[in-house]
Amino acid sequence: MASAPMSIRPWSQAIRVLPADVRQRIEALPSSILEQLEEVRLRIGRPVQLYGDRLDAYLAQEGGVTEDATRALKLDERAIHSVLQAVTQASLYAVEEELRRGFVTIAGGHRVGVAGRAVLDGHGHVRTLRRVTSLNLRIARPCEGAAEAIRRFVADPASGRPLSLLIVSPPGCGKTTLLRDIARQWSSGSWGRPVKVGIVDERSEISGAVDGIPQFDLGPRTDVLDGCPKAEGMLMMIRSLSPQVLITDEIGRAEDCEALLEATHAGVAVVASAHASSLDEWCTRPHMRTLFEHRSFDRYVLLSRRHGPGTVERVYDAVGRPLATV
Repeated sequence: MASAPMSIRPWSQAIRVLPADVRQRIEALPSSILEQLEEVRLRIGRPVQLYGDRLDAYLAQEGGVTEDATRALKLDERAIHSVLQAVTQASLYAVEEELRRGFVTIAGGHRVGVAGRAVLDGHGHVRTLRRVTSLNLRIARPCEGAAEAIRRFVADPASGRPLSLLIVSPPGCGKTTLLRDIARQWSSGSWGRPVKVGIVDERSEISGAVDGIPQFDLGPRTDVLDGCPKAEGMLMMIRSLSPQVLITDEIGRAEDCEALLEATHAGVAVVASAHASSLDEWCTRPHMRTLFEHRSFDRYVLLSRRHGPGTVERVYDAVGRPLATV
C-alpha cells in the first residue's frame, strides 16, 4: 500500500526512519527551523547535524539546537544500524544496487546517503558498503512553480514545441525539484498545449514512488517508469509509451549518451540533469562532449544556491552561448 500523499509535511515524513529520541527532538523544534531543514546528518560518535539554506547546527542533548559540539546529541553504532534497518526495511540485499551508488531512496523521494567501508568486486568496483558509519537524510520537498523562472526558455517560440533541456548544477541546488515541476507544467498544460510526459526514475527520487506509485504531483498526462536504469528505460518509454517530453536525472554514462541520442533523433524532447559546477565542466566529461557536439540539448540551465536552492544563474543555447543571467 502506498504511503501518505505529499500533503504531509516533508520533514515529518522523512524523519520516520530516525530513532525515537532523535525524532522527538526534531519534532519539538520551532517551525522556523523545520521549514528550512534540508538534511539530518548522523555519524557514529559525532553530533547529529541539522543543515539547511540558512541552518547549520547540532541537535542539542537537552532539546533545541546548539553550535557547541560538546552539548550536542551523539549517536552510537547501534543507533546508526537501527536507522539503516529502517531505511532498507531490514533487507540490505534488496537495496544492494542502491548502496553500491552510496544512497537509498525512501518513501516520499527522500534520499539517505551512506558512507562506510566499501566492499569491492573482482574488478575493483564497489559492490556494496559494509560497516556503515555515516548517514545523511536529505529531505525532498514539492515546490510547485519552481520552473516558472525558465518558462520562456522551455519551448520553441514559433511552434510552441517543447525543447530539450539539461539542468546543470552541483549537488543540493534543486535539480530534481525543477525536473518535477517541468513534468507537472507540461503535463497539465500550464505551458501551452498539454503534452504526454514520460519519466524514467531510476532511483525513485523524481516521483517519490512507493511500490511504483508516484507520491509527488507530476501532472495528469505523466507516466513513470520506476526503478529502471536510465538508458534502458528511455528506450522502453520511446517504444511503448510515445512521450513527447522524456525526463530523467543525473546522466553521465556512455549508455545514457546513446539512449539520449536515440531519443532526440526520434523527435522526443529530453529534459535531464547532471552534476557539474559549470557547462564547461560538464562538456569535458567522457561521453557528455558527444551530446554537446550533436546539439542534443536546445538549452542548458545552470543552477546554484546563491539565493537559495533553485537559483537560475544562467541559461545557454545549444552551442553554449549565454541567453540570460538571473
